[in-house]
Amino acid sequence: MKQTNLKTARPESPLYGRGLGEASYFNLSELSASATAERLAIDNTPPRAAQWMLTILVEQLLDPIRRRYGAPIIVTSGYRCPALNTAVGGVANSHHIVGCAADIVAPLLSPQGGKNQTAPFLSSPLGGNEGGCGDQTQYLFHLIVQMQREGAIRFTQLIAEKDYRWLHISYVPGMLRNQVIDVNTQINNDANVNQPSGSQQLTSALSLSLRDYQDSG
Repeated sequence: MKQTNLKTARPESPLYGRGLGEASYFNLSELSASATAERLAIDNTPPRAAQWMLTILVEQLLDPIRRRYGAPIIVTSGYRCPALNTAVGGVANSHHIVGCAADIVAPLLSPQGGKNQTAPFLSSPLGGNEGGCGDQTQYLFHLIVQMQREGAIRFTQLIAEKDYRWLHISYVPGMLRNQVIDVNTQINNDANVNQPSGSQQLTSALSLSLRDYQDSG
């Protein structure tokens, strides 16, 4: 499949540079798209700081996962402004607010790209809803865990939601604890980690790491 690029980002946007460009599978539009924002007329344009965080998220997680997976991955929720986060019932300290998180799913694909067929990865039994998107996303969940164990990626949090309908993954610089939660199997490898109590505290915790990241580019 042809890779998408980041040309939808404004030229001055960090998503337009940082070595992403033509090499990236993701763009700013899909990382900030929201049907709820459209319906409620909420401006969900990421501020510059959030764009930098989305850039880091793509570089450190989304692109490496997409390359390893070898098939399209859909971002169902990326950046959320505070108003949108409230509208969708997000928690006050959501990583989505600062551009550090994405909810992703793996659509059904056949080797020929046809619809309503599973990809060849599912030849091994994974359980779940047989033949459904949950199966494919469950495979993606286990692949991400494997990549982390191999040292290929690090993340803050990976959450498999009920029936593997989607995965939540985040990358917060300075908070890379590799927490894995699977609500389907009650796995939680980091149940006692303290998190910032609100978006303001989270933003403050990110400021130094963000400055260091910008200076390195």
